[in-house]
Order: sequence, then C-alpha cells, then structure tokens
Amino acid sequence: MAENPAAAVRQHKVTLIEILKADAEFVLQHAHSRRLLSERGYQEVKHCHTPIKKVTELLDHIIQRGPEAAQGLLDLLREPDLQETFPSLENFVKELHINTVSSGTNKKNSAAKRNEVSEVADIIPTKKICSSGRGLVTEKQLMAVARAFGKSWRAIGRQTLDIPSVKLEQIEEDNSLHVERVFAMLRYWRKVQREKATAAHLHSLLSQGDEALPAESIDFLLETD
Repeated sequence: MAENPAAAVRQHKVTLIEILKADAEFVLQHAHSRRLLSERGYQEVKHCHTPIKKVTELLDHIIQRGPEAAQGLLDLLREPDLQETFPSLENFVKELHINTVSSGTNKKNSAAKRNEVSEVADIIPTKKICSSGRGLVTEKQLMAVARAFGKSWRAIGRQTLDIPSVKLEQIEEDNSLHVERVFAMLRYWRKVQREKATAAHLHSLLSQGDEALPAESIDFLLETD
C-alpha cells in the first residue's frame, strides 16, 4: 500500500464511494467536525444532490488537501460510530491496514496531529459509550434525533436545551438544510453539557413540555448499545 495517505484514499476511492454512499450526510458531518475540508469545500459538498456525488466530491476535496487531511479521513474510518453505520468498513479497514503514517514521519507532523486532536476534543467531547446507555450520546444518535425535529427546533433549542438565541441564529446562517441545523444545535448542546450529555439525559429533556418529540422517534436513546 502506498505510504502517502492521499494516494491510499485515491487508490480505494471507488470502494469508499460504494461503502459511504449509504449515508453520505452522516460521513460529511463527521468529516466537517474534524476539519478535513475547508468551509468552502464543505459548502460545495453539502449542496450535492445525490449520495454518490456527495461522497465523490468529499473524497476529491480531501485528496486535494493532501496527506494530512487524507490521514484524518483514514483515522475517521476507524471510529466506532462510522463502522457501526457502515458495517463494511470494518473489513475494509483491516484489509487496508490503516497505519499510513510512516516511520519517517517527523516530530513536527506528530505535534501538528496532536494539536488537531486537541482542537477536535474541544468540539467533540471524548466519547464514553457504555452498555448501560448512560454514556455520552453519540453523533449517530444525534443525527437520528435531528431527523425527528420539526419546525419548532428553535423553540426546543431555547426553552428545552437552554441554547442562546444568538447561537441558534448563527447555526441557522451556517447551515442551509433543516437536519444540518438541528444536528449542529445538538452537537453544541453536547459540547456545553460535556459529561452530562448522556443519551438518557437528552431523552429526558426532549420528552418534556409542549414541544416534546414523539416517544417513538427518540426512545432508541434509551436502548443499550
């Protein structure tokens, strides 16, 4: 396998498109949260109308950004959330032997990677998933919850999740699609709540008040992993 991560992504591009097209929006949001593509690139990709086109453009943007972004994608493919959403990834990762950082990587690159991980940690708290269902809510669960929201998402954000109106306005400006706005809102709530952002806690909040979501759309939050 080529040592250059970008070359590895390019080499297996067709396979990755076939795997990731099953939920292109999900992988795009993960890639965006890890800053694997520029804001302009993100806007271009998210406006693609078909899953195949969206994944293709995503991979092209990452390849064009070079080895660091490509390595970020390869690391992303190892994440439990991704492998749970795309079961084929597990075998793909094993066959690919994802460890594209060669022994010749210098200390500067290592330091840069540590900084990148630190930045991501500020955005996405470390996951503490456990079988009791009391671990931090996952991004897959947040996306599923986001799809259950209706037009009252702002009201729920303000009244139930205690998110400032100015933050909701910013989220609305930064995201054009409804589900992306709700997903961004929920991710912000998780960031603020930190260790309190459990699936059970989110379920409890969204089950209360006049704007409560239908039980059947969020009860999966109480299921064990």
